[in-house]
Amino acid sequence: MKYDTSRSRKSTSKRQTHKKKYDETTDKKIENIPDASPQEEIIFGKHAVMETLKKNKGINKLFYQKGLADSKISSIIELVKNHGGIFQEVPKSKLDELTQGANHQGLVLTVPPFDYQTIEGCLALAESKGQPPFLLILDGIEDPHNLGSILRTADAFGVHGIIIPKRRAVGLTGIVAKTSTGAIEHVPVVRVANIAQTIELLQNQGIWVFATDMAGEDVRQWNSQGPLAIVIGNEGQGVSPLVKQKADGIVTIPMVGHVQSLNASVAAGVLVYEVARHRMN
Repeated sequence: MKYDTSRSRKSTSKRQTHKKKYDETTDKKIENIPDASPQEEIIFGKHAVMETLKKNKGINKLFYQKGLADSKISSIIELVKNHGGIFQEVPKSKLDELTQGANHQGLVLTVPPFDYQTIEGCLALAESKGQPPFLLILDGIEDPHNLGSILRTADAFGVHGIIIPKRRAVGLTGIVAKTSTGAIEHVPVVRVANIAQTIELLQNQGIWVFATDMAGEDVRQWNSQGPLAIVIGNEGQGVSPLVKQKADGIVTIPMVGHVQSLNASVAAGVLVYEVARHRMN
């Protein structure tokens, strides 16, 4: 499959012709209540825990709140048993401690660290669906709630992968999983050392990269067809100057209010839907 590269890029003379190249388990309760280890991630909340178990991910332990029993918790405990996992009824204070006071809904699951995917895997996913790649690049998003919300939007509207930097940005955590309401199990996330270099890699594979900024092309007139990646900037500083320079274009969301900015996850939602509404026709 070759991508349409008929639109003129900035500085195309510096780039090659763009082609796609993909080059303890026992059924028993534990006696003690250990803390999560540094090698574990914490998943909490009924929906996030259920989605994790449905994906047949490796699990370590389930902690559930003493005296808080309902059909959903019972179903989750049965799934843990089927996985051969360990489970323990604990006081609410223990769950509060594990989640640092977050809304855990009486459930905490410890799992091995989240698996990050590859760009090649994201492109292969798009190809398997017969769709042009649609990626999000998050340039330094620091709030786990924003990342979780963006994952949820990405899952809803057919994004094939999210790319995040390894440094100075939030990674996949329990809060991200909880906020995503299970989408973390369905949207590939890639961690890269350098966003600017990754943009060049995508461009060399025929993928158009657009950054977001206050001054840019009106999203209503934007040609969002074909293989595409959108860069969403940091909550405070937006997209970094180097990344904007590397992008093929800049798009902006027109606003009429007094506050001329949007939360990162809200901006991502608007832009992702703008692309999706054409693809879903």
